[in-house]
Amino acid sequence: MPARHAALAVLVAVLWGVNFLAIHASLAHFPPLFLVALRFALIAVPTILLVPRPRVPVRWLLLYGLGFGTLQFLFLYLGMAAGFPTGLASLVLQASAPFTVVLGAVFLREGWGLARLVGVAVATAGLAVVGLSYGATAPFAPFALVLLGALGWSLGNLASRHARAERPLHLVLWMSVVPPLPMVALSLAVEGPGRVGEALSTSLTAEAVPAWIGLAYTVLLGTLAGSGIWVWLMARHPAGAVAPFSMLVPVVGLLTAWLVLEETPGLGELVGGALVIAGVIAASRAGRPSRAVSIDATTGPAHRPPASTSGEVLSARNR
Repeated sequence: MPARHAALAVLVAVLWGVNFLAIHASLAHFPPLFLVALRFALIAVPTILLVPRPRVPVRWLLLYGLGFGTLQFLFLYLGMAAGFPTGLASLVLQASAPFTVVLGAVFLREGWGLARLVGVAVATAGLAVVGLSYGATAPFAPFALVLLGALGWSLGNLASRHARAERPLHLVLWMSVVPPLPMVALSLAVEGPGRVGEALSTSLTAEAVPAWIGLAYTVLLGTLAGSGIWVWLMARHPAGAVAPFSMLVPVVGLLTAWLVLEETPGLGELVGGALVIAGVIAASRAGRPSRAVSIDATTGPAHRPPASTSGEVLSARNR
């Protein structure tokens, strides 16, 4: 990979890592369920107007939007709103990779292999260490919510693999059409019209400016720029050359949360985090195809190798 492409991959990891700070800022003003709806509505409207719908079966588009968009961010935002540390959230969400490996083996009958099995076991042990360390001094429920978000992401990964979109970025954008309406309904039912109305009525005050900046960052940089660059890189290089850069995301997330929010993870959480990252790398690299995907600007992929777990997990990350 040329140095400028590696620099782009590092840039994406930084954009996605800092995005957790942006989510934290937005949650300070907007209720979590309503924030999910607002986030995706801001992407969905221009997508419907300007982006051609990907030529994939509707059921896989809906399931991708349900898993990757709705369930992932529903539980992530709920967990962070309930007090789960911002930096640790960027780490625990990496559980989507071993979850995808397990679900792929169960539902798609993909082979495990010793290296992949060891990677999943190490990542799972790391998550257990993080959960036990965090739960020793704080309620366990926020950790479980973020973990459920990672499971939702992995369910979305399976749907995206079945969809096999010729232009993955179009699938990422059109996925945003799915969450807004059900999330608005859920927000009104759970958070209530009063809480939503209060957030909207005070959204033009000075106190709400950081929340809007965070939301703008999430939509423009975290989603559109980050996902766009990542898909562009995945189309030009083997998954094995690009995917490991995603492991910088929790590093950036933990570091920026420490610098900005003064979050200091404990020793157990750091040790568990190292195990999670090592396990995810091992599970993702096991049995990965080594060929790049050749993209024609007009017709889309001219040749697509068999989908690998890590490639599909990491090619459409929508932080």
